[in-house]
Amino acid sequence: MKNIWRKIIFSLLVSSCVWGVEAQQVTETNMGKFRDISYRQGTPYRTAMGTPGPSYWQNGADYNIEAELDDQQHTITGKVTINYRNNSPHSLDFVWLHLEQNRFKPDSRGTLTTPIQGNRYSGDVDGGYEIQNLNATVGRRGASSNRHIIDDTRMQVFFAEPIPANGGTASISMDFNFKIPEQGMDRMGRLEVADGTIYALAQWYPKVAVFDDVVGWNVEPYLGAGEFYLGYGDFEYKVTVPFDHIVVGSGALQNTAQVLPRELQNRLNNASKSDTTVYIITPEEVGNTNLTRPRQDGKVTWHFKIENSRDVAFASSKAFIWDAARINLPSGKQIIAQSAYPKESDVEDGWSRSTEYSKASIEHYSEKWYEYPYPAAVNVAADIGGMEYPGLNFCGYQSTGESLWGVTDHEFGHNWFPMIVGTNERRYAWMDEGFNTFINHYSTLEFGEYPSTLNQTRRYTNWLTSREREGIDTYPDVASTRNLGMIAYMKPAIGLIMLREYILGEERFDNAFRSYIKTWAFKHPQPNDFFNHMESVAGENLAWFWNGWFYGTGNIDLSIDGVYPYGPGRYVASISNRGEIPMPILLEITYEDGSKERVKLPVEIWQRGNQWNHLIQSDKNVTAIQIDPDRVIPDINSSNDRWPSGLYEEN
Repeated sequence: MKNIWRKIIFSLLVSSCVWGVEAQQVTETNMGKFRDISYRQGTPYRTAMGTPGPSYWQNGADYNIEAELDDQQHTITGKVTINYRNNSPHSLDFVWLHLEQNRFKPDSRGTLTTPIQGNRYSGDVDGGYEIQNLNATVGRRGASSNRHIIDDTRMQVFFAEPIPANGGTASISMDFNFKIPEQGMDRMGRLEVADGTIYALAQWYPKVAVFDDVVGWNVEPYLGAGEFYLGYGDFEYKVTVPFDHIVVGSGALQNTAQVLPRELQNRLNNASKSDTTVYIITPEEVGNTNLTRPRQDGKVTWHFKIENSRDVAFASSKAFIWDAARINLPSGKQIIAQSAYPKESDVEDGWSRSTEYSKASIEHYSEKWYEYPYPAAVNVAADIGGMEYPGLNFCGYQSTGESLWGVTDHEFGHNWFPMIVGTNERRYAWMDEGFNTFINHYSTLEFGEYPSTLNQTRRYTNWLTSREREGIDTYPDVASTRNLGMIAYMKPAIGLIMLREYILGEERFDNAFRSYIKTWAFKHPQPNDFFNHMESVAGENLAWFWNGWFYGTGNIDLSIDGVYPYGPGRYVASISNRGEIPMPILLEITYEDGSKERVKLPVEIWQRGNQWNHLIQSDKNVTAIQIDPDRVIPDINSSNDRWPSGLYEEN
């Protein structure tokens, strides 16, 4: 009897604590964490549903380029003609262009903002464009103008008359040349190998800046970490190179019969029908031009086309091993994966697997998210850690195994973000790097041979709690280089994993994410468009999550403070939110007989305060409770996530 009264008194004490906590919750508020931000405001251009509005517009440009590579002077000389379309409601007196090779001048802003000790974005400083014979006209018969201003990596071209709004056209042509940097900021350049030089050519022609409804002209200079924001158009480009070079590039090769002998044409055709890798040029054939080239002297012009693309890049070398295989797309369409690499890369578990990796990557993303739109997917070995362009990557020539898979899969993933979904990388690196890192996680899991770095989100808690951490919304050129990998890549990817696997669930998330990609394919979404669209399709107010994870440096710390008997067959789990970011609570309850039950408490429990009491009713004895049993969320304090068994067992 004495023990019974002791239990009754203990229950009453617990009950009074519970009601005391609830009384406190009435006076506290967390509504600031749940308050909407400006993203809900729609316009005629961009709706509050996260879709292009009835007045949405974007300008575009088609490019015709002819260029020649001089492998003695290491230069590119070329001519570009840009046919520009002004779909905006504004007439334009001028356009802005990017001259990204000017980054390699000693007085460029990028050079002058590079630390003395250097960083990944250090580069040669003896380059830059020479521009000649500029001609700009409006319409078919407009007056010619050559007036322009070049400032650092931007060029302003003026017209003799404005480009009309709502469909007016203009033409801009010019000659250009530049010295190809050896060190091209880990994005382009040249690599000396035993059999010759590999030229990785990107940012190689003047290109039009984006004019949009958000900021007008997007003219951020090319400094380093901030990548690119480009419009869409059709590209036709011809590259003249020494006869003994092989050229691979963005898009489809148009003149195969003129640049390859019949045997290589047959091999390329066979590869386009094969699910396993086929050599176009074998390791033993590198350097044997009698077998691999249709002529034995002079220059050869390679001709490529790609449609609805942001950019083009290419690689040229006489040192290439070249192989290929078929890619099978969900629609039934078949395209080709290609790899070009030197003998130095042909090592055990090395680049002979590149095409296999490329095929697996493209097929996965096409099936899961959105079909790949380009006719080829090319992976090129270069002295570049990893850099993406539409339909073509540059990846480290010394990469093998897991490293080669990782960089190949990541760079091909960029064809979805930002090549298909055309975000502004100079301002919002997280919208391409982070989203891409997220889809890489699932591609790697499906490939199955290597682990994903995002399988354990709590491995990143040291950075999440460091004093030097910065927010995801920090512009890449402003962010500390030590933080860029987290704020652009890992933290936004972890955020999407939490949304998919913990907050929304896979079905709701996948519906919304696929819809976002389809809705904004070949368009220019802003962060607000993403937030709005995910909420509209998933059917969830996520302001608390965007505010906390994407626009702050706060952390998640959910705690089980105690579990108390509350009458026959009833327990109270006292939980608290000790972090700055509210989250739903997934509880796994373990009973004395070994059975388990999961209960998910909605995020709204935190709207009135940081403590909550959850009533568990069961005819079984509770022996353990765990928050986030699958360890999806990067809770910074794992020690308070579990209530241990035996603590309240009867004597």
